[in-house]
Amino acid sequence: MDDGTLEREIRIDASPEVVFDVVSSPEHLREWWPDAVELPAVPGAAGRIGFGDVAKGEVSWVQFTVVDAVPPRLFSFRWTHEAGRTAAPGNSNLVVFALEPDGDGTLLRMTETGFRERGWDEAKAAGRYRDHVTGWDHYLPRLAVYAAKVGAGA
Repeated sequence: MDDGTLEREIRIDASPEVVFDVVSSPEHLREWWPDAVELPAVPGAAGRIGFGDVAKGEVSWVQFTVVDAVPPRLFSFRWTHEAGRTAAPGNSNLVVFALEPDGDGTLLRMTETGFRERGWDEAKAAGRYRDHVTGWDHYLPRLAVYAAKVGAGA
């Protein structure tokens, strides 16, 4: 966690338009990342995403605020800030999905920053960073598979 920036790059067998919808639309997000989503995908919109058993009402909610939505090139959001607080540098992490055409598919570059800016001690910042590395390493391959299915009309 040298500079506290988490970066991943994946190629997806779907157009940038499809991938943008998959990373920004609540209906699609639920298929590869959180178990529940409550948010409009427009800049400045605040909502939340949830992880857990929705049917049993056992969901852990995480705050989520859209920063930029520029179809089909960029979708970014701040998350993990306290409920009732406006997301800002210092109280939330920033995730950016940058999309670019790559032949008949899309190159997705994901970055997450903000771990060092939270005011946490080194151990807590490193622990949260590791948790997010594990999470993104699990969810991004799911995103690629799901977006390819959507792009193929499946």
